[in-house]
Amino acid sequence: MQLGMIGLGRMGGNIVRRLMRNGHQCVVYDRDANAVKTLTGEGATASTGLADFVAKLEKPKAVWVMLPAGKITHDTIVELNGLLDKGDILIDGGNSKFLDDIAHAEFLAKKGITYVDVGTSGGVWGLERGYCMMIGGTKQAVDHIDPILKTLAPGVGTIDKTPGRKGRDPRVENGYIHAGPAGAGHFAKMVHNGMEYGIMQAYAEGFDILKHTNQDHIPENRRYKFNLADLAEVWRRGSVIASWLLDLTAIALAEDESLAEFSGFVQDSGEGRWTIEAAIEEAVPADVLTASLYTRFRSRQEHTYAEKILSAMRKQFGGHTEQMAHEHPHGGG
Repeated sequence: MQLGMIGLGRMGGNIVRRLMRNGHQCVVYDRDANAVKTLTGEGATASTGLADFVAKLEKPKAVWVMLPAGKITHDTIVELNGLLDKGDILIDGGNSKFLDDIAHAEFLAKKGITYVDVGTSGGVWGLERGYCMMIGGTKQAVDHIDPILKTLAPGVGTIDKTPGRKGRDPRVENGYIHAGPAGAGHFAKMVHNGMEYGIMQAYAEGFDILKHTNQDHIPENRRYKFNLADLAEVWRRGSVIASWLLDLTAIALAEDESLAEFSGFVQDSGEGRWTIEAAIEEAVPADVLTASLYTRFRSRQEHTYAEKILSAMRKQFGGHTEQMAHEHPHGGG
C-alpha cells in the first residue's frame, strides 16, 4: 500500500522505514531537506513541498502527519485540506489533543476528506519492536488503512494469549485497536501517557529509597548498599512489577548506576496534563497520576535521584533529552 508521510523525525522516519521494509511504498516530505534525502536514499519517494507531495500520491490518497501537536499540525492540516479531495484520508499520528481531532474531523468532512487519529506508542524502539496504536475514526477509513496499521503494529509476538478473549477483535492481540470515532485514539493515548507518568514515578521513588539506605543517620545494621542495576535486572525476571519501563531502567542503570548524565530535569509532553483535565471533568479521582505530574513540575526546581531515574527512562524509550523549562518537546511520555 502507498502512504504519504509528513514529518520525518524520530518516529516519522522510523515508521517510513518499517513500512518500506515490509513492501509498502512511501512518499515523504519534511521541511528539513536532509531528512527527505536520507529516506529517499533508503527507497522512499521524495517531494519538494506539500503540493508536490500530494501530487505524487495515488487515489484514494492516504496522508500521515507526524508533527508536534498544536499550531504546526493544525496549519499543515488546513493546507492539506486545500490539496486533498473527497475520499482521501488524513491521519494524525502525533500527540494531538483529542479535542483538536474532533475539530479537524469536522473541518475536513466538509470537503469529504476522512480524518483518522492514531495514538502511537513505541518511541525510538518502534522500528524493530513495532508501534502500539490506538485509533479513532470511521470504520471504513480504518479498515482501508489496515495494511499500514498491521505492518506497523508489533504483532502477536511471544505474549501469552489472554483467556476468555474468543470472539473479540483479533487486531488488539497484534497491538492496535480501533478505539472509536474521531478523537478516541488520542484520548486513549492521552490516558495511556498519564498512566505512564504514574508507573514511572513508582519506579523512580522506589529506586530512590533503595539508593539512600546507606546513610549515617540510619542504624548501622540497616545500612544496606544495594546494587541497583542488579535489582532492576532480577525484577525483570518473574517479578510482578516487571514491565518494559523496568527493562529500560535496567539498561540505564547498567550503563551508569550514578546516572551522572542526567540532572533530573523532567519534562512533560502535554498528555499528562490533559489526562488530569479529563479526570476533573469526569469527577474521577486520579491521585497518583496528578501527583506524578506535579513531581515533574517540581523537578525543574530541585533534582533528586528519583528524577534522574525518570529522565533516564524517558531517554531510553523515547530518545528524550533533558531540556530547559522554556522548551516544550512533543512526543510520548
